[in-house]
Amino acid sequence: MTPSTDEPVGSLTIRTLAMPADTNPAGDIFGGWVMSQMDIAGAIAAVERTKGRVVTVAVEAMTFIAPVKVGDILCVYTTIEKVGNTSITVGIEAWARRNRLSDRVKVTDGRFVYVSLGEDGRKRPIDP
Repeated sequence: MTPSTDEPVGSLTIRTLAMPADTNPAGDIFGGWVMSQMDIAGAIAAVERTKGRVVTVAVEAMTFIAPVKVGDILCVYTTIEKVGNTSITVGIEAWARRNRLSDRVKVTDGRFVYVSLGEDGRKRPIDP
């Protein structure tokens, strides 16, 4: 995905607080929970670009860089990387604000692919 930098790439799409109910037995936040938050953010970005319904069809790449801890604020940033005829690829970075302060660390990045759907549930072309 993108090289690690000191600043997030993309638009801040969602922020949420990591809670104790989202932990694994080691006390870290489940990777699946982080992935879910990234999928939600990617879908928001895709819906805004396509101006309609989308569904997730693939996760092309995903890298877990650092754990998310209880009490971290997970900030998810999105960038539209590619728009095809019916599909859209969104680059996503997740950053954790530790102890709810301004210091943050990149914890995950990935590339998610969505397909635009019409009201009938079939693929719908995306306007250029």
